Amino acid sequence: MRDDDCCGCVLFPCSDVHHAGFFVSPLPIDRERVRIVLISECAATDPGDHYFAGGDSLFARATIQAFREAGADVHSLADILDLGVYLTAAVKCSKMGYGIRRETVVECSRWLERELDPFPNVRAYLLMGDVAILALNSIARRHGLSRVIPRGPTYKVREGDFTFRGARVFPSYLQAGPSYFIERSKREMIAQDIAAALAVAAGREVMAVA
Repeated sequence: MRDDDCCGCVLFPCSDVHHAGFFVSPLPIDRERVRIVLISECAATDPGDHYFAGGDSLFARATIQAFREAGADVHSLADILDLGVYLTAAVKCSKMGYGIRRETVVECSRWLERELDPFPNVRAYLLMGDVAILALNSIARRHGLSRVIPRGPTYKVREGDFTFRGARVFPSYLQAGPSYFIERSKREMIAQDIAAALAVAAGREVMAVA
C-alpha cells in the first residue's frame, strides 16, 4: 500500500534520475508504533532490489545484516519493522549515474517531508549517507531552521549530538547497496549508529557516538 497523496510526484522535474524507478515505501498500518526512521539514498536501480521487493532483495539483505551487526536479533525485514523501524529513501527515483544532483535531493525532500509527517512518535532518525543528510537539512532550512547536521566528513560529524522535531538524529553511511559488504570500517560505524538509535527508541539515552 502506497500513500501517493502524501508523497507522490506528479511533474517529475529532475533530469538526473530514472522516473520509471519511482518508488515510495509502504506506510505502516500502525504509524504510532514507528520509533525509528531510517533514510537511505534513493530508490533501487533494479526494482527487485528495494526493501519491500521480497525474496533476496539487496536492500533488505544488507539492512538485515546491518541490524544484526548492531546487536538486533533480526532475521527478516519483518523483524526490523517489528522493532518500530520505518525504511525509506531520500530520493524516490533511481539514479542514472554514481551521484545525484543537489537540486534533485532538495526537490525530493519536499515529498520526504510529507512522508515523515504521519509519524508522531519518532525518537530517532538514521541518515544513511550524504544524500539523506542533505535531504533532512533541506527540510529544516525550508522552515527557517539551521541545518540539522553541520558540514564536514561523516566520520567527524557523527560524533555530535543532533535533534530534529524532538528526536535524535544519527548521521551515518549508506547501508543499502553492494558497497556495504566491502567497506568493513564503515560497517562498524553503521552498526554503532543503528545500535545507538535502537537504544534511544527503547528509552535508553545514549551519549554521542564516538
